[in-house]
Amino acid sequence: MPREYKLEKYRNIGIIAHIDAGKTTMTERVLFYTGISHKIGETHDGDSVMDWMDQERERGITITSAATTCFWTPTYKKKKGKGEYRINIIDTPGHIDFTAEVQRSLRVLDGAVVVFDGVSGVESQSETVWRQANKYQVPRICFINKMDRVGATYEGAVETIVEKLTPNVVPMQIPIGSEKDFKGVVDLLTMKAWRFEGEMGEEVVKEEIPEELKAEAKEKREEMIERIVTEDEELFEKYMEGEEVSVEELKSVLREAVLNYNLVPVYCGTALKNKGVQPVIDAICDFFPAPTDLPPVKGVDPEDGETEMIRNADDDEPFSALAFKLATDPYVGSLTFVRVYSGKLTGGSNVVNSTTGKKERINRILRMHANEREEVKEIYTGDIVALVGLDETATGDTLCDPKDPVILENITFPDPVVSIRVEPKSREDQEKMGLALRKLGQEDPTFKVKGDIETGETIISGMGELHLDIIINRLKREFGVEAEVGKPQVAYRETVTKESEAESEYVKQTGGRGQYGHVKIEIEPSEYDSQEKEDRLEFLDEITGGVIPQEYIPAVEKGIAEVMDEGVVAGYPMVGIRARLVDGSYHEVDSSKMAFKIAGSMAFKDACKKARPVLLEPFMKVEVVVPSEFFGDIVGDLSSRRGEVQNTENTKGKMDMKVIRANVPLAEMFGYVTTLRSLTEGRGNFTMEFLEYKKVPANVAEEIKAGR
Repeated sequence: MPREYKLEKYRNIGIIAHIDAGKTTMTERVLFYTGISHKIGETHDGDSVMDWMDQERERGITITSAATTCFWTPTYKKKKGKGEYRINIIDTPGHIDFTAEVQRSLRVLDGAVVVFDGVSGVESQSETVWRQANKYQVPRICFINKMDRVGATYEGAVETIVEKLTPNVVPMQIPIGSEKDFKGVVDLLTMKAWRFEGEMGEEVVKEEIPEELKAEAKEKREEMIERIVTEDEELFEKYMEGEEVSVEELKSVLREAVLNYNLVPVYCGTALKNKGVQPVIDAICDFFPAPTDLPPVKGVDPEDGETEMIRNADDDEPFSALAFKLATDPYVGSLTFVRVYSGKLTGGSNVVNSTTGKKERINRILRMHANEREEVKEIYTGDIVALVGLDETATGDTLCDPKDPVILENITFPDPVVSIRVEPKSREDQEKMGLALRKLGQEDPTFKVKGDIETGETIISGMGELHLDIIINRLKREFGVEAEVGKPQVAYRETVTKESEAESEYVKQTGGRGQYGHVKIEIEPSEYDSQEKEDRLEFLDEITGGVIPQEYIPAVEKGIAEVMDEGVVAGYPMVGIRARLVDGSYHEVDSSKMAFKIAGSMAFKDACKKARPVLLEPFMKVEVVVPSEFFGDIVGDLSSRRGEVQNTENTKGKMDMKVIRANVPLAEMFGYVTTLRSLTEGRGNFTMEFLEYKKVPANVAEEIKAGR
């Protein structure tokens, strides 16, 4: 079956934002205007297409990123047939507890529409998702939403983007009217006013700019042109010589600048009131890259894990795809969402999971529309689809042609920071819980399970209270597991604060062959980033002259790693340690890997005890928005929680509200939502995200040790 759409007409995009900025509402409008849905579902009514999980509809938030495909012909072209462009959209959560969903989506997207609240502008999680988009070098378009709300200002919101995110923004429109009188936008490229009429704003009417806005539009257009032409030498010279610069020239240079992360176009509107969405869909087609515009994707040879390999965005290249999400579908079972980077694939084919080396068979290929499915026979480069029948594939694994394997760059996720104990209520629940937790762990890389399910002593860990609350809820609803749930526990860490060394000799004579291992280890603190697992332990082999044979060195590292997992202060995992194996000796007959593993663990434990070991706790970046009259109470309460207030400011457009930013230990933030409601008569709200690990004060550390 031939490819339906040319690769140049593909746009793989995501919609990202702070929680409650209107991402899902925006996506619902895009689906309606592109003809995918015939009714607009509303998040606040609990019937949005993209928020299809029961809990998403109840809570009014997006939990899992949902994928869908739609088609669009830009409004400035005559419509013909199904749509000129194929747009694959992933709607992502805004709540920081579901950061893994945003991260894995950005890894496979080619462009992101960043939605901002027209009243609040840039909020704390806007900064987080922006940083994540920077990490994966994703081109962006900004959409200032909720322009109909009291206090919404286009210029004010743009100003916050310039101050907090990037100075490289280009406003492409100015609003017509404000707040409840917001009627449409002036397009600065074509110098036309756009109004959105019909019951759902589906009729785009282009007309002359209102007289009172002509001067402002002319001034803002000049600013826009100056910003764009500086990106191209020839166009800049043409402009400086007073020649007319055409709309097509401006669009061409702007597109190149967006692809190179040099400029970010800004649009405005109100998705809820059906105004301003169509120009953004046009911009997605005009300025975002097709897979062919991007550099070839890089990978490594599975044989040695080092030799660089590239895959071009081409159907004739060997097949390669990245699994970025796993989900359980009640009708078809396990779904593996993949982004195809090269080649094509037919249903029923065999592929190899080059990350694990295992072969997989593709039973069916589904194009997803939120939770609805359309079966397809073949997929091509640039497609985002769900595969059925993969039992051995996890998030971040590469699927590829067995004859030409490659491992694409993986996705890294932060460590979980909160744990709770769950205990099944009955033997039947015990059996179901093991299966359920395994499935949930496969779906969500930031959800971890440890302990012995057989004994019912199970500890689950995640990114926050809401994250674990959702997991417990899913256990009950989707898997029918009834469980007793303990109190949330903080994921503490241990580290050392100074250099030390230790030597250990493991000797055991039991008749016949004995055991002998002798090592000397030096340790010191090293940098630790909770998102990079390899930062936990840096092991250096500094053995010279063969005093310890090479085959015993990995055993020493394994012994050290085991102590790192158990800790030396209060039984928490250790992080941020550099260990050097500097000396030792062996016995030609009695030495073994086991002996050196034990010697390594003994020496490392001794060295840690001499290196002033300390407990570390996760600190959270907390942003609280409250009416001004409660400001003092909230600051006092945060201080009583060992919080460090970083700064405060008035909110844009709502001068009676205050924003308080503080760094607070996670241990002090459990149940904070209840306290905040009672202190502010229900009018305050807050967001919280992981910041870093910090040393626990001595008096608090003693309490933690006593409680272990």
